[in-house]
Formats: sequence, C-alpha cells, structure tokens
Amino acid sequence: MKKVVMYFVLTLVALSVMLPFFIMVLISFLPESQINFGNIHFTPVLDNWRNVFNKIPVGRYFFNSLYVSTLTTIGQVLFSAMAGFAFARMKFKCSDIIFYIFLFSMMVPPQVNIVPLFWLMSKLGLINTYSALILPGLFGGFGVFMMRQFFLSFPKDLEEAAHVDGANIWKIFFKIVLPLAAPAVVTLSVLTFVTAWNSFMWPLIVTNTENMRTLALGLAVFKGSLRELTLWGELMVCCTICSIPAILIFICSKKYLINDIVAGAVKE
Repeated sequence: MKKVVMYFVLTLVALSVMLPFFIMVLISFLPESQINFGNIHFTPVLDNWRNVFNKIPVGRYFFNSLYVSTLTTIGQVLFSAMAGFAFARMKFKCSDIIFYIFLFSMMVPPQVNIVPLFWLMSKLGLINTYSALILPGLFGGFGVFMMRQFFLSFPKDLEEAAHVDGANIWKIFFKIVLPLAAPAVVTLSVLTFVTAWNSFMWPLIVTNTENMRTLALGLAVFKGSLRELTLWGELMVCCTICSIPAILIFICSKKYLINDIVAGAVKE
C-alpha cells in the first residue's frame, strides 16, 4: 500500500512538472485567434513557427548557442577534472591555500566579475567574438570542487598498479582515472552546458551584432520587439526552442546522473 501511495504521489509531482511544458508546446501550434479569444479547438498549425523563423535568424542563434555551450562544457570539464585530480592526488606547496581560493570564488556573485571581465576582453580585442563568450566559462570553482571530491573517494589501487607498469601521470589520468569518472564528468557537463545555454547577461554585454547573438539573447530581443501586441503563439515557439536542447541533454545523461547520485549516497 505504501508503494502504491508513493508511486501515485510521484506521478502527480511528475505531471505537475511536465504540464507547463506541454501547455507551452500546445500554444505554440495554436492560431492567435484561438489563443486570444480562448476558443481552443486544437487545430494545430505551423504559422507561429514559420513566423518566428522568418522574422529572426533562429538557425544562426541556435548555432551560436550550441557552439559556445559545447566548447565551454568541454573546456570546463577538462580543466576542472585536471585541477580536481591535482588537488586530490598531488601534494605541492600551498595546495590547500590555492584550493580554498577556488572555494572562495564560489562565494563571489557572477555580477561582480562583469566589469573586470568586460575590461579584460576589451583590452584583448575580443569584444563581439566567440572567444569572449567562451573564455570566462572555462574555469569555475564549483567544477574543481566537485571533481576533487570525486577523486578523493576514488581508490588508489588502479593508479598505483598503472604507475608500477610504467605509466606516467598523464596516461594514468586520461586512460584510467578520467574514463572511470564518467558519472561525475557527465554531471558536471550537464550543469555546465545548461548554464552556458541559458546565459543571457554576458552575451548581452559582449556582443553587439545580430550574427553573434546566442539563442537566449536573440529570442529575448525578439520578445522585446513585440510591444504593441503580444503574440503568445510566437513567444511559446521561442520558449520551446530554448527548452528542447536542455531537456534532451538531461534525458540522454539521465543514467549517469542517477548513478552519480546513488554513488554519492553509498558509503563504502
């Protein structure tokens, strides 16, 4: 009986979370006449989708977001894994102090760094470039902390065996440690990708041409252009386009995310 009640409650929670998304997709296929007057018969049309793609370069925005998010994710995961492994396994001078500095960076609001980052990108001549969109996201204190904690719980036997066989530190890291850290790597990848994909403030500041806008920024500018009449169907198209990639990423990595949560909850 307890399991039945639990599954029933979980089903209700899942439906309550999924319902807004389904409504959003539904409205994106409805004519404006049905949306505005509430006379919904659900006669799906593609007019809203055609209008959005005709009014703004959605394909360009999508490519920019995908390119920036992918490179940011790859870079941050790689650098965070290397730094986390170094802090977990190597003892060097002031290692604890440096790690605490990384932790301290997590306490600083991102808005505080906007002005110095913009000044730095301006001096380097990187304004309105992909480099300006990608470089600030390559390093993060949370990623280093997360990977370090994972490597601290990682058994040393395999590393010592590989070292005895003649493998250097790079081979141990890339051939043994990193593949076995797949759950942590995927978890960090998902978090980084979603954060980069939804980024709005930084692209707004460092881009000044339409062809460099990311999807979140481009669709927000499109929404702001609808001042006289709010076209809810087209707005729901924009929201759907922004939501689908993040949802797909989560679905594809669900297995690794669950394994990472379970592994963190079990103590050997």
